[in-house]
This record gives sequence, C-alpha cells and structure tokens, in this order.
Amino acid sequence: MNNYTTLISAGQLQALMQSGQPLRIFDCSFELMQPHAGEQHYLAAHIPGAIYADLETALSARHGVPGAHGVITASGADAPASGGRHPLPNREKFATWLSSVGMGNGMQAVVYDRNGANYCGRLWWMLKWAGHENVAVLDGGLQAWQAAGGALSSGEEPAHFQTNFLLGPERAALVDAERVAAELGRPSQTLIDARATPRFKGEVEPLDPVAGHIPGALNRPFSQNLTPEGTFKPAEQLRAEFSALLGQRDPATVVHHCGSGVSAVPNLIAMEVAGLGRTALYAGSWSDWCSDANRPMAQG
Repeated sequence: MNNYTTLISAGQLQALMQSGQPLRIFDCSFELMQPHAGEQHYLAAHIPGAIYADLETALSARHGVPGAHGVITASGADAPASGGRHPLPNREKFATWLSSVGMGNGMQAVVYDRNGANYCGRLWWMLKWAGHENVAVLDGGLQAWQAAGGALSSGEEPAHFQTNFLLGPERAALVDAERVAAELGRPSQTLIDARATPRFKGEVEPLDPVAGHIPGALNRPFSQNLTPEGTFKPAEQLRAEFSALLGQRDPATVVHHCGSGVSAVPNLIAMEVAGLGRTALYAGSWSDWCSDANRPMAQG
C-alpha cells in the first residue's frame, strides 16, 4: 500500500484510484472575490469521485475577529480555533465534517484545486492537525490531471456513507497571536509572510483594514514555490531558495502566515518537500494580527 504525505503526481493518483486502496479525493477550488465560483467550477468539471471542500463553509468557522471582521460570538462546541478572516473551525467541528463526507482514518486523502495550490493546502494542513498523516496535494492541480489524460466528471457526486473520523494527536503546529507576540524579535521565531510583496510592504491592502506586516517577518510570496507549469519546484531548488531566505536562521523556528492563514500553507508544504521539516502555522495571520491596534506593525 502506497502512502503519500506531501505531494502526489497525476500518474500516481491514477494508479492509486485503480488499485482499490481506500481513498478520498477533495476538490478545494475557490475564488476569494467570488466565493461561490469554486463550487461552480467543481460542478462543471472535477476528478471522478471528488468531494467539494468549500473554504468558507467546510474549512473555516463562521465567525470573524473583533475589530477587523466582526465579533466572535461562538463559544463552547462552536468556538473557532483561530482568529482572522478565515478562522479555523475547532478540531471537533472539523472531524464532524470529515465524518459527514465519508472520510475515514484508514483512507489516503488527496487534495487539489485549480488555483496554484493556494486553497487545497488548507485541507492538507487541517488533516495533519487532526492527526491524519496520509494526505497529499495533487501536484499541478486539476490542470496537471487533465494534461495527463485524467477523466473528468461533472455535477454532484453520490453521497458517501457517513464514517466516524477519530481525532488523533496533532501532527501540525498551530500558533496564535499571543505566541507570535511573545517571541517577536527573538531567534526562537522566524516569521515568513506568504503574501504578494506589495501587500507585505503595505503599498496596497485590498482585504484587511490595516496595511503592512508583522515586524521582522520575511517575505516569500507562495507562488514562488511553483514552476511555470504549476507544479512544485524540485526539492533541491526549494531547499536552496529557503536556505537563502533564512540565512543563519534555524528552519525549525519558522512560523508561516499570510493574510488569513490559507496561502501560507504552500510555503509550509514547500519547506517539507525541501527536507526542512514541518514548520508552524499562524492561522490567524495578518487579518488577526492587525485587528488589535496595540500590536506592533511595520511597512516597507
């Protein structure tokens, strides 16, 4: 039985589907400015058997953060696990959703999108966080699948039998604003911001109420991890690029973030592909950080 934990090629996925190994495929396509477009794209064309995982309804809690994007009102079982524009649902809520779509602990999960791995990494990370190691990103997304001659389906998929997904020990490190603030400026923490450089510098800010970045953060736009064909760069190249970015900093100290904790994950995956280990995620990210005017902020 083949287990995939970072990337899977279109050819490997085709073989996996033919093998009969327990498998669940998720289409995570999304468009930030048109929230319903992702599901429309899924209904038009997707990998046969794939389940649609909506960023806003399945992979995020329904509540924003105080000051920036509404007030968190949920508590107890509905309390989100992070702040920000796309707050994480708590692990129990996430496990309930996984169970509802037939995802079991013994299955290989494969996630993809048609957006340069921008959105499917979220589900990859969340499954690790839920204790499920066997999850991989389809390298090159739906485009690579089509280029390899993979079949497509359209419309809704038949409902799956409900499972009982059991949470395991967290296999991914979640960091909050208090931890980031406590470690700010110390060698024990290296912040990497995945947003486009103009947003990082504070020259433009289309989504959040304040422009800028967390002081001391390094900038690596997530798109830099991909080749022109849309696949992740070779491991050696990624390792060289991250080593150049980090300089003398220890890769184990890295905490990834972006605007709302979604597009940061390709950087996290790329570091793992490069052999630099599994690093931490500040899921609330800039949208959470800038919601408190007392936190330090930088521009330029």
